[in-house]
Amino acid sequence: MTTAFARRPALGLAMVVGASALFAINGTVSKLVLRAGLDAPQLTVLRAVGAFTGLLVLSVVLRPGARRVRLRRREVPLLVAYGLTGFFLVPMLYFVAISRLPVGIALLFEYTAPLMVAVWAWAVQRQQVRSRLWAGLALSLLGLACVAQVWGGLTLDPLGVAAGLGAAVMLAAYFLIGARGVQDRDTLSLTTWAFGASAIAGLIVRAATAGLDGWQPLLTRTEGGMPVALLCCYVVVLGSIVPYLMITGALRHLPATSVGIVGMVEPVFAATVAWVVLGSGETLTPVQLAGGALVLTGVALAETARTGAGVPPAVPPAPDGPLPPGPQLPDGRPPAAGVVAGGGG
Repeated sequence: MTTAFARRPALGLAMVVGASALFAINGTVSKLVLRAGLDAPQLTVLRAVGAFTGLLVLSVVLRPGARRVRLRRREVPLLVAYGLTGFFLVPMLYFVAISRLPVGIALLFEYTAPLMVAVWAWAVQRQQVRSRLWAGLALSLLGLACVAQVWGGLTLDPLGVAAGLGAAVMLAAYFLIGARGVQDRDTLSLTTWAFGASAIAGLIVRAATAGLDGWQPLLTRTEGGMPVALLCCYVVVLGSIVPYLMITGALRHLPATSVGIVGMVEPVFAATVAWVVLGSGETLTPVQLAGGALVLTGVALAETARTGAGVPPAVPPAPDGPLPPGPQLPDGRPPAAGVVAGGGG
């Protein structure tokens, strides 16, 4: 039976802005952890194991309890694919990107995922779109060219750019997998099992490639004296679980498209936090700032160009609420504008 909720747009807005701030800080915190000696696969494993544990506890404690997380055999392949694309490959590639690029720039590359989904919906799924899709595509491509400053022979680290775009491709695949097949789970249990698949994959890859060694940086401190283990706790709790719950709550008060558009403040927050904490290496030139604005404008245009006819939700509607929760990022964020995107890992 569906429960009626009073929509409170101001509360939803506050929750989205708060979640965006936490995610933005998470980019800088993750970069500090990577600088301290942990590599991208290790941080991906830590985040997945921690988030899976926390969300599993919540899934069991909150109504309807343990039956929420029951698995049917037919669900397993899809949940594995869902978890590997969105919760394992996206954050790992994002962590590689921020280790080589300014945090704000890495996020901008990943933010092109909703654009890829919109083009896929038009070209492959034959969905009707408004003409502004092409204006959005042109603006985003122009913006990325400005961010990368291609006229100077690509001033950004090539591997970092490849990782950022790879994260965008995996994120788009994650949205499409969710939209096509995951229709009978609430977002909490869905994300719990997706993090579980990511944790298992990460542990297997780590054991096969590096064994059990290499975790000593967890016992060290950053150059500023902050314990690395404490920063990892932020990545798990305040960088994943808490903002995920805030976004889920916000989707009860605001449409998914509104949540996504408001959430586009994240790259701005992230670039600012990174510049304040990490210094001049995170500074964007005026041309790059203008390019970033073009990218975000283009993504918003492309996502709102979809007519919505025949478009299934990217994740299943919550069984206990009136609004279908929009697609969730691996760290709980909505994607930008409509399919709701972002990076942050």
